[in-house]
Amino acid sequence: MVQAVINIDENTNRVLNIVKAKFGLKDKSQAINAVVRKYEEGFLEPELRPEYLEKLNRLEKEKGIPFRNMAELRKIIER
Repeated sequence: MVQAVINIDENTNRVLNIVKAKFGLKDKSQAINAVVRKYEEGFLEPELRPEYLEKLNRLEKEKGIPFRNMAELRKIIER
């Protein structure tokens, strides 16, 4: 665990107290961790599971159906 001394403004302090109360957390450190986890889920790119990456690689190797125009594609699809 890393310890840090941080300076926060009054509004941030109020928000942390609200998060702490809303989720029944023991201290502001837990509130900060909760806020950061939410940020991570919403804004940072999640890592892809290895199974999904393998599936993507397989799909990229597949070949499509060749067609010259929309009418030809429609014929192929409606068979």
